[in-house]
Amino acid sequence: MQPDRDGRLRIVLIDNHTLLREVVREALDTEPDMAVVGDAASGASGILHCMTEQPDVVLLDVSIPDGSATETVHAIRSISPNARVLIVSMREDPLLVRQLLDCGVRGYLNKSVSRTDLVSSIRAVCADDIRIVLHVSAEALTYIASASNYPETLTKRELEILTLVSKAMSNRQISRRLTIAEGTVKRHLGTIFTKLGARSRLDAVNKAISNGLIARAG
Repeated sequence: MQPDRDGRLRIVLIDNHTLLREVVREALDTEPDMAVVGDAASGASGILHCMTEQPDVVLLDVSIPDGSATETVHAIRSISPNARVLIVSMREDPLLVRQLLDCGVRGYLNKSVSRTDLVSSIRAVCADDIRIVLHVSAEALTYIASASNYPETLTKRELEILTLVSKAMSNRQISRRLTIAEGTVKRHLGTIFTKLGARSRLDAVNKAISNGLIARAG
């Protein structure tokens, strides 16, 4: 990836904690090859920054108040396809990490990471087109490295159905909304329960929300 004309990598921060954004901005702006060109407290405003600024790197917290992390990543990659998305979060659930890696993020960093590691991670993912960086606990790495240790990720259709379930819609209502057979909805729900290890519709919704797979219904 080539930096902009003044030789700096352009970075957008998306995190709902104002103090953290200010601290990270100050830290990165002291680096001679980096410049924070936008920061946002929500996914929607962060996506707008990405649209206008076309950054090289996006630092994204999964706990943003609007929308799920996966939806935000998809939106960023759609409107700013050259941006490297790095997740910076306190959460390390293997299901969430895998889901986001499958969405195309280039790294997942725990917020306990040092400034040096953050800076080196940004440079690493910009240095080539395939490198992925992970700064998480040894336990999380063990689960992430072994696909058999955590559930399969949910498909786009399964996420659509689960989102409608979270809005208290019945199978019949979902089938009408998505123009599919009611039996198809039931089969998808069975697969969703298996993947998430859920025992009920409410359990599946709660697990999906806690893992950042879908947004909490408003």
